[in-house]
Amino acid sequence: MEPTINRGLDGINIDTSQICSIDGMKGELIYRGYDISELADKVSLEEVIYLLWEGELPDRQQLDAFRQELSELFTVPTEVIDIFRTLPKDAHPMHAMRTAVSALASFDENPDDVGAANIRRIGAKLVAQFPTFTAAFERIRNGQEPIDPDPGLSIAGNFLFMLSGERPSEAATKVMDVALVLHAEHGTNASTFVARATASTLTDVYSAITAAVSSLKGPLHGGANTAVMQTLEQIGSVEGIEPYVLDTLSQPGGRIMGFGHRVYRVLDPRAIILKEVSRHLAQESGDSKWFEMSLEMERVMDREMARDGKQIKPNVDFFSASVYRMLGFPSDMYTPIFAVARISGWMAHLYEQYGDNRIMRPRLIYEGPMGRAFKPLGER
Repeated sequence: MEPTINRGLDGINIDTSQICSIDGMKGELIYRGYDISELADKVSLEEVIYLLWEGELPDRQQLDAFRQELSELFTVPTEVIDIFRTLPKDAHPMHAMRTAVSALASFDENPDDVGAANIRRIGAKLVAQFPTFTAAFERIRNGQEPIDPDPGLSIAGNFLFMLSGERPSEAATKVMDVALVLHAEHGTNASTFVARATASTLTDVYSAITAAVSSLKGPLHGGANTAVMQTLEQIGSVEGIEPYVLDTLSQPGGRIMGFGHRVYRVLDPRAIILKEVSRHLAQESGDSKWFEMSLEMERVMDREMARDGKQIKPNVDFFSASVYRMLGFPSDMYTPIFAVARISGWMAHLYEQYGDNRIMRPRLIYEGPMGRAFKPLGER
């Protein structure tokens, strides 16, 4: 019997999980039983993290206690922040983020214990500190001093505060919260699979998360939102959208970043929500350029795909690009923002993986030569 090869692990079920359900045909994303459309603009990131980790939404007392726990962990060791000062100013933020996660292990009093309580302790620390060191690097590379976190602010609010030094408005904090909630979890995507596969060796949490950050950086994963913004900047105007799309699609393998998904065959449910967030920001700011360009690109793509009998719709990266631009983020910060959100989902999966572990050992089908006769060096 010929061996079955599932390239990209398509259709391979590696385990069971209670964290997230995705139905690509229905355009459905479920966190622990809750549809993402029910959560996105109704709960905070802290509530979603609690849900992903504990299996239930918190009540008021539980939420307050959880927020207090995280606020006490916001501060990153000075030694880790000082590493950023030694990096080139043009270093990619994801390289800095990966370095920070790895360095944090060296300043942890117990980094290698993979018992449930210690994993939970490290998880809370990482969720609390990802925004802090991400904002610190952004300021340092721009010649500014990092800003200490404010324990009275939420994760979303603190992130904006530590970037700008100004207390964010409720509206800006809400938009940031929605974006982080939408990116918090998405099943066994590449970075989550890498985190689980790494953890399956029973290495430490920091190593697994460092691997996940490395995977997220790729332009076919978390780096796609940066590519979307770079494309819009390259085009420069609404009028330039259609010629660009037609020219790109006419090229062999031509691809428009921000469209299509390995799972969804209809519109990504996160894109639906971010589209409205982008629309609102455009109206509020009076600068609708990026949103209007995005709408035009969606229109042209819908028309062209319909002609070919295809359904290739925007994914979460497409409208997040314009949202982040209108919030004032440089494009190379988009993927680190993704990581600030996704660390909560990564940790939820690590709790499952360590809790019922089996080392992952997929196989490759060997198609190389066999039976070759060895020749000593002098005879080759």
